[in-house]
Amino acid sequence: MATTTLRIGGMTCTLCSAAIEAGLERLDGVDKASVSFASESAQVEYDDNLVNEERLGKEVERLGFWVEGDEEPPDAEQVRLHRQLAVLILSAVLTAPTLVCMVGCFNKACVVAITPGIHPSWIDYFFYYLHDWRLQFAVATPVQFIIGARFYKSAFFSLKNGVPTMDVLVVFGSSAAYFYSVYIVAFRFHSYTYCDEYAYLDASATIITLVLLGRYLEALAKNRVTASVRALLALRPKTARVLRNGEGVFVPVDELMHGEIVEVHPGEQLPADGVLVWGASSVDESALTGESLPVEKAAGSAVCAATLNQYGTFRYRVEQAGKDTKFAGILQFVENAQASKAPVQQMVDRVSAWFVPTVIAVATATFAVWYFGIDHMAALDQPLLNAIAVLVISCPCALGLATPAAMVVGLGRGARKGILIRSGEAMENLAQITQMVFDKTGTLTEGKPELTDFFSLAGAWKEGEQSALMRLAVASEKGSEHPLGIAIVAGATVFLEDRSDIPQAENCTAVPGGGVTATVESKHICLGTARFLEQNGAPVPDTSGWEARFKADGKSVVFLAVEGRARAALAFRDRIRKHAGFALEELRKQGLSLHLLTGDGEGAARAVASELRIDDCRARLLPEDKLEALRRLKADGWTAMVGDGINDAPALATADVGIAMGGGTDIAVEAGGVVLMQNDLTALPAAVRLARKTMRKIRQNLLWALLYNTVAISVAATGHLSPEASALAMACSSVSVLLNSLSLRHGEI
Repeated sequence: MATTTLRIGGMTCTLCSAAIEAGLERLDGVDKASVSFASESAQVEYDDNLVNEERLGKEVERLGFWVEGDEEPPDAEQVRLHRQLAVLILSAVLTAPTLVCMVGCFNKACVVAITPGIHPSWIDYFFYYLHDWRLQFAVATPVQFIIGARFYKSAFFSLKNGVPTMDVLVVFGSSAAYFYSVYIVAFRFHSYTYCDEYAYLDASATIITLVLLGRYLEALAKNRVTASVRALLALRPKTARVLRNGEGVFVPVDELMHGEIVEVHPGEQLPADGVLVWGASSVDESALTGESLPVEKAAGSAVCAATLNQYGTFRYRVEQAGKDTKFAGILQFVENAQASKAPVQQMVDRVSAWFVPTVIAVATATFAVWYFGIDHMAALDQPLLNAIAVLVISCPCALGLATPAAMVVGLGRGARKGILIRSGEAMENLAQITQMVFDKTGTLTEGKPELTDFFSLAGAWKEGEQSALMRLAVASEKGSEHPLGIAIVAGATVFLEDRSDIPQAENCTAVPGGGVTATVESKHICLGTARFLEQNGAPVPDTSGWEARFKADGKSVVFLAVEGRARAALAFRDRIRKHAGFALEELRKQGLSLHLLTGDGEGAARAVASELRIDDCRARLLPEDKLEALRRLKADGWTAMVGDGINDAPALATADVGIAMGGGTDIAVEAGGVVLMQNDLTALPAAVRLARKTMRKIRQNLLWALLYNTVAISVAATGHLSPEASALAMACSSVSVLLNSLSLRHGEI
């Protein structure tokens, strides 16, 4: 199975997305299609042996829409908005004479010029000639059938595909007003001339103009809603400076190849992922990780596409380019998430699918009640206008936009903060969690040992002894790749008076699982486990008492022997992540219960749990044990699992929402519904806050949309709204939902 994301053009309401979904899912080989009106995208899962992207594009075109290219000019969105505005202005200019004429008819000003015994003024002649049916149809007809052709086309395709959209209601309402006006002028011309009966060309033209106004305002708001993805897209440089024959040559980023050397100057964005081979600099990685501080880079450092070089010039070797870069993966991640649908949205879609037929039935009933019951078949005007008002005001766009608009803003806000949420379902589940489960190593801790204690086996240190022995230990481990060796070299500062005179070690021999031997300043050094020292003729005194105490604190111990005599012990522990305590305290304030499930030993797990105030701690768990414990926790409430390793992947997939650390293994990241690009636990409470705020906005939007539609249809059916007012109110409802969703862009998360 393959998955692709298509950018769809031509959608005018949320029911258009339902029509595209239905059409795509009818194709052989398409397993699932999810179309978002808010982000104007479709995520399609399909069997690439039966169907391809070209066939998907042709199906979208057959449905009356189109697929937009991946690469658009930077101002493409602005061009579309300007075009919409131009059409709106033209429609408004043509509609204005019909509205002015209607005002004149209400005041009988149109007939003063032909009323005997009255001396008409120029304004009376103005209204008289404006009331001429030829002028009225000359301005109203282009609005109805040329500017309004888009509505007829969309309505035709939606009815053809069996999924009627809002455009069907617009066409029915405006066409009814237009053709009723044709009937009045053709068969009741005398009544029309003397303003005894009205032609409702103003209603037909105003409906279309105000719907265009609503969609233009909606497009402006959606343009701001999807700004996060466009901001990410803007980070992609178009060209790269590649060294060829010793000179820098600019080439399109798409032509970069693995192994090429790219030169980057201050203030330039990196075009690909790679490794520094020359130079040094400070790189702003906030676009990828949300980390505000620049990161120092030197030869051997990894760098990523779309990050910003701060001050130095450097060269690096391309490792991944184009769609294989980390940035491209993030972009695809966000686009897929925005095209997906939360469970609440799927419910709304099912309601919306029945909305248009229901509204048509209500409009028909409104006409029947007014015409046969209230007006006793005396006139068509009021029953017809009330039915048209019901058709126009009943647009389900506000209902359909309630979820995706807030979701798009929330997902984009998270992406800018280094919080990648895979789907709407993950967002919805994250907002509901009541408990959070952690792995230990690599999640709460850094997965790297740090030196915490260095003490003499003889009791108290003699003067200068601690520093002298630490010099020997550092010399033995200098250049070591073993985690404990690296920790000794890094942590020696605390115990050394002077690090400038570390001697050179000779005859270094590392024994896996044991330790290292070396000769330093003609002394034989042995550094490792108690058993390793004993095997090398340097037995360690009985240390069971304090060694047990260290193990209870989650620490591991190695020993240092000099010239066959055990002299000192070094204790290490896995370093707890910076800000972990603060992050977990924030989660507790959010009402979450915290749990620790780890495969580590009891002592190490208890030490971390005690320091971070986690009451429920379970150690020595195999992956299958973690799954069983997680299933039991899920029975008590919505549960999130936070992990980073291969052994965490099953638990991440089993939890209601899996949260993967961005520095973890690929399989863990793939299993997570949420990915934290920084290995910073403070992003956890931020992610929960963001999810809860987003779902709160969705509930507000849904409540407003449901109340609006219920009240609006009732008011229109009882004759208290004209078709023109209905069109304006319909536009305002959608815009209000979008503006409420946009408020997610502000405030702290």
